[in-house]
Amino acid sequence: MTRLMDLVAGDAPDILLVIGTDDLAAFDEPDRFTAHLALGGGLDPTWLDLFSEATRAVTGSAEPPDFIDARLELDGPGDTEDRVIERVDPSWISTVARITEHDIGAIAARWIDLVEDELGDLPREEKPSIRELAGQLVAFCQAADRAPDVLFAWSLR
Repeated sequence: MTRLMDLVAGDAPDILLVIGTDDLAAFDEPDRFTAHLALGGGLDPTWLDLFSEATRAVTGSAEPPDFIDARLELDGPGDTEDRVIERVDPSWISTVARITEHDIGAIAARWIDLVEDELGDLPREEKPSIRELAGQLVAFCQAADRAPDVLFAWSLR
Protein backbone atom coordinates (compact mmCIF):
# COMPACT_ATOMS: atom_id res chain seq x y z
CA MET A 1 0.00 0.00 0.00
CA THR A 2 1.36 3.38 -1.06
CA ARG A 3 1.51 6.16 1.53
CA LEU A 4 -0.71 9.03 0.54
CA MET A 5 -2.18 12.34 1.54
CA ASP A 6 -4.16 13.53 -1.43
CA LEU A 7 -7.10 15.73 -2.30
CA VAL A 8 -8.92 14.51 -5.40
CA ALA A 9 -11.90 16.02 -7.19
CA GLY A 10 -14.12 14.01 -9.51
CA ASP A 11 -16.61 11.17 -9.20
CA ALA A 12 -16.32 9.42 -5.83
CA PRO A 13 -16.67 5.86 -7.21
CA ASP A 14 -13.81 6.45 -9.66
CA ILE A 15 -11.63 8.00 -6.94
CA LEU A 16 -12.35 5.07 -4.62
CA LEU A 17 -11.49 2.60 -7.39
CA VAL A 18 -8.09 4.23 -7.92
CA ILE A 19 -7.37 4.19 -4.20
CA GLY A 20 -8.56 0.60 -3.87
CA THR A 21 -6.26 -0.57 -6.66
CA ASP A 22 -3.39 1.60 -5.37
CA ASP A 23 -3.01 3.13 -8.86
CA LEU A 24 -2.38 6.63 -7.54
CA ALA A 25 -0.68 7.78 -10.76
CA ALA A 26 -4.15 7.69 -12.34
CA PHE A 27 -5.10 10.77 -10.29
CA ASP A 28 -3.03 12.86 -12.68
CA GLU A 29 -5.12 11.86 -15.72
CA PRO A 30 -6.80 15.19 -16.58
CA ASP A 31 -9.66 13.62 -18.54
CA ARG A 32 -10.53 11.38 -15.61
CA PHE A 33 -10.35 13.70 -12.58
CA THR A 34 -11.22 17.37 -12.18
CA ALA A 35 -8.28 18.17 -9.90
CA HIS A 36 -5.65 16.43 -7.81
CA LEU A 37 -3.28 17.71 -5.15
CA ALA A 38 -0.73 15.36 -3.60
CA LEU A 39 0.04 16.92 -0.24
CA GLY A 40 2.89 14.55 0.54
CA GLY A 41 3.18 11.91 3.20
CA GLY A 42 5.13 14.17 5.55
CA LEU A 43 2.32 16.65 6.07
CA ASP A 44 0.16 16.17 9.14
CA PRO A 45 -3.59 16.48 8.41
CA THR A 46 -3.91 18.95 11.29
CA TRP A 47 -1.86 21.41 9.22
CA LEU A 48 -4.97 21.86 7.08
CA ASP A 49 -6.84 22.94 10.22
CA LEU A 50 -4.11 25.52 10.73
CA PHE A 51 -4.49 26.62 7.09
CA SER A 52 -8.21 27.18 7.77
CA GLU A 53 -7.38 29.13 10.93
CA ALA A 54 -4.87 31.26 9.03
CA THR A 55 -7.44 31.96 6.34
CA ARG A 56 -10.01 33.09 8.91
CA ALA A 57 -7.45 35.33 10.61
CA VAL A 58 -6.36 37.04 7.40
CA THR A 59 -9.79 37.42 5.79
CA GLY A 60 -11.67 38.28 8.99
CA SER A 61 -14.29 35.68 8.09
CA ALA A 62 -15.74 32.82 10.13
CA GLU A 63 -15.11 30.53 7.15
CA PRO A 64 -13.68 28.08 6.29
CA PRO A 65 -14.22 25.83 9.31
CA ASP A 66 -11.34 23.73 10.53
CA PHE A 67 -10.62 21.06 7.95
CA ILE A 68 -11.38 18.29 10.46
CA ASP A 69 -14.93 19.66 10.75
CA ALA A 70 -15.34 19.75 6.96
CA ARG A 71 -14.74 16.01 6.50
CA LEU A 72 -16.97 12.96 6.64
CA GLU A 73 -15.29 9.54 6.72
CA LEU A 74 -16.29 7.15 3.94
CA ASP A 75 -16.04 3.41 3.65
CA GLY A 76 -14.56 2.39 0.36
CA PRO A 77 -12.18 0.09 -1.45
CA GLY A 78 -8.79 -0.01 0.12
CA ASP A 79 -9.99 0.96 3.58
CA THR A 80 -7.70 -0.32 6.27
CA GLU A 81 -6.99 0.94 9.73
CA ASP A 82 -3.93 2.71 8.26
CA ARG A 83 -5.79 4.45 5.40
CA VAL A 84 -8.61 6.97 5.77
CA ILE A 85 -10.89 8.25 2.99
CA GLU A 86 -13.09 11.26 3.69
CA ARG A 87 -15.51 13.41 1.70
CA VAL A 88 -14.73 17.13 1.94
CA ASP A 89 -17.65 19.49 2.51
CA PRO A 90 -18.24 21.49 -0.69
CA SER A 91 -18.55 24.71 1.34
CA TRP A 92 -14.93 24.31 2.55
CA ILE A 93 -13.81 23.93 -1.07
CA SER A 94 -15.87 26.94 -2.21
CA THR A 95 -14.58 29.15 0.60
CA VAL A 96 -10.94 28.34 -0.16
CA ALA A 97 -11.61 28.77 -3.89
CA ARG A 98 -12.65 32.39 -3.22
CA ILE A 99 -9.32 33.32 -1.60
CA THR A 100 -7.79 36.09 -3.66
CA GLU A 101 -4.27 36.05 -5.01
CA HIS A 102 -3.67 39.14 -2.89
CA ASP A 103 -4.41 37.23 0.35
CA ILE A 104 -2.40 34.07 -0.33
CA GLY A 105 0.91 35.51 0.89
CA ALA A 106 -0.57 36.77 4.15
CA ILE A 107 -2.40 33.48 4.70
CA ALA A 108 0.81 31.53 4.07
CA ALA A 109 2.74 33.72 6.53
CA ARG A 110 0.08 33.26 9.21
CA TRP A 111 -0.03 29.51 8.46
CA ILE A 112 3.72 29.28 9.01
CA ASP A 113 3.35 31.12 12.33
CA LEU A 114 0.64 28.69 13.46
CA VAL A 115 2.67 25.64 12.44
CA GLU A 116 5.66 27.01 14.33
CA ASP A 117 3.46 27.61 17.38
CA GLU A 118 2.57 23.89 17.23
CA LEU A 119 5.94 22.39 16.30
CA GLY A 120 8.58 24.96 17.07
CA ASP A 121 10.70 26.82 14.57
CA LEU A 122 10.68 25.43 11.05
CA PRO A 123 13.88 25.30 9.05
CA ARG A 124 14.12 28.37 6.85
CA GLU A 125 14.28 26.23 3.70
CA GLU A 126 10.83 24.70 4.43
CA LYS A 127 8.97 28.00 4.53
CA PRO A 128 8.89 28.61 0.75
CA SER A 129 7.31 25.19 0.23
CA ILE A 130 4.53 26.07 2.68
CA ARG A 131 3.92 29.33 0.84
CA GLU A 132 3.77 27.35 -2.40
CA LEU A 133 1.38 24.83 -0.84
CA ALA A 134 -1.01 27.62 0.19
CA GLY A 135 -1.24 28.69 -3.46
CA GLN A 136 -1.66 25.08 -4.57
CA LEU A 137 -4.53 24.56 -2.12
CA VAL A 138 -6.32 27.62 -3.47
CA ALA A 139 -5.73 26.55 -7.09
CA PHE A 140 -6.94 23.02 -6.32
CA CYS A 141 -10.13 24.36 -4.72
CA GLN A 142 -10.75 26.71 -7.64
CA ALA A 143 -10.53 23.76 -10.05
CA ALA A 144 -12.51 21.45 -7.76
CA ASP A 145 -15.27 23.91 -6.85
CA ARG A 146 -17.79 22.46 -9.30
CA ALA A 147 -16.68 18.82 -9.11
CA PRO A 148 -19.29 16.28 -8.03
CA ASP A 149 -17.09 15.06 -5.16
CA VAL A 150 -13.87 15.98 -3.39
CA LEU A 151 -12.22 13.25 -1.36
CA PHE A 152 -9.32 13.46 1.06
CA ALA A 153 -7.34 10.23 1.30
CA TRP A 154 -4.49 9.78 3.72
CA SER A 155 -2.55 7.07 5.42
CA LEU A 156 -0.82 6.95 8.74
CA ARG A 157 2.16 4.94 7.47
